[in-house]
Amino acid sequence: MKTIIEPFRIKSVEPIRFTTREERQALLKSVDYNLFALKSEDVIIDLLTDSGTSAMSAEQWAAIMRGDESYAGSPSFIRFEAAVRDLMDFKHIIPTHQGRAAEAILFSLIAGPGKVIPSNTHFDTTRGNIEGTGARAFDLVIAEGKDPQNLHPFKGNMDLDKLEAFLVEHGDAVPCVMTTITNNAGGGQPVSLENIRATAKISRAHNVPFIIDSCRFAENAWFIKQREPGQGDRSIKDIVRDMFELADGMTMSAKKDAFANIGGWLAMNDDDLAQKARTRLIQTEGFPTYGGLAGRDLDAIAQGLSEIINEDYLRYRVRTNEYIVERLDAMGIPVVKPAGGHAVFIDARAWLDHVEPLKYPGQALAVALYEIGGIRSCEIGTVMFGRHPDGSESPAAMDLVRLAMPRRVYTQSHADYIVEVFEEVQATKDDLRGFEIVEEPPMMRHFTAKFGKLG
Repeated sequence: MKTIIEPFRIKSVEPIRFTTREERQALLKSVDYNLFALKSEDVIIDLLTDSGTSAMSAEQWAAIMRGDESYAGSPSFIRFEAAVRDLMDFKHIIPTHQGRAAEAILFSLIAGPGKVIPSNTHFDTTRGNIEGTGARAFDLVIAEGKDPQNLHPFKGNMDLDKLEAFLVEHGDAVPCVMTTITNNAGGGQPVSLENIRATAKISRAHNVPFIIDSCRFAENAWFIKQREPGQGDRSIKDIVRDMFELADGMTMSAKKDAFANIGGWLAMNDDDLAQKARTRLIQTEGFPTYGGLAGRDLDAIAQGLSEIINEDYLRYRVRTNEYIVERLDAMGIPVVKPAGGHAVFIDARAWLDHVEPLKYPGQALAVALYEIGGIRSCEIGTVMFGRHPDGSESPAAMDLVRLAMPRRVYTQSHADYIVEVFEEVQATKDDLRGFEIVEEPPMMRHFTAKFGKLG
């Protein structure tokens, strides 16, 4: 059928407050044009992030009622650990309150001044946690991954030749190699199983641990099933297990592909590193069988992991993004293609080609989407990635705007509304002007920076 129907029924709702354009103009000015500072009740369609914004299922709410809040040895942890190990069979599974906490623990132990960590593309908090230790983060995605219009099926792939050369050049300064699945900063693009296997092989040849940043592992597995030769008849679960059997460890935000509102974990096979990580966990998060989470949240994650590998859900999830990308592409709006798994990405630099990269075309577009239609999105470009640890600034590889789709939250009519708002922006896009940053923190500035409109 042509109509995309959600593979679920809705049994609980919350209201959306409809604001006027005049109200939104005033709200933007009051928060210095930083969309992170808006109150969510002032947003009509909130696509800022897909992290922690999922709608939980009836079975997850039932699991929450089963949650046990014992400080140590809770049965909720036992169920959580078993659910994780069913998909990612690591020796040590260490819960954290969210993914960036797992990153912070890992990099506090293995990174530091003089260290360098390559990835296909590090996302913002990963990069921040690496650079916060004094280490440096490097992106080695394939060339196709930097071309929004390229139709390569796995634009998130690591450039294997660059990785080999990087490891030869830097030697013992490399504490680990990372791969992000799917590649969020690159447009939600997947990484092939073949590329994961080759990355792991190169890492092991240089005696360097291979770590997967795993937030959207199920979406990545779906793309492997759909696009990679020889994978079409396999189950999502089997593909997931194959991906993680190749890794020495993983970081995970359960706020993405576990349908949870909070939570994450760090997993590994190294006994000594795991012992150090648990010690650090107790200092900063909590006892190793709850890791900063309530037992009820551990149970919600465990249930969510059984639901995320459902193929009916994954088909609907990806198709919704494809639908929006197809509609926008037909309107002549430059979008990242193929469609990503968790979001629609607009090539703001190409669409607003009259706005220079250092005047932040992504921010200009994100502000316009909110002003015109009440849609909150996220700039993934020079605001997020243009500033360097030494304080200098240069244009990012791409200036994108991400429309991240919360899981099981919005319907087909919401998707049509998003398209209609873009039609309105299209009519006046040449009138949009850039921004300047008038105040910013020294790191991860996009969260709290203040902007001023340029004339």
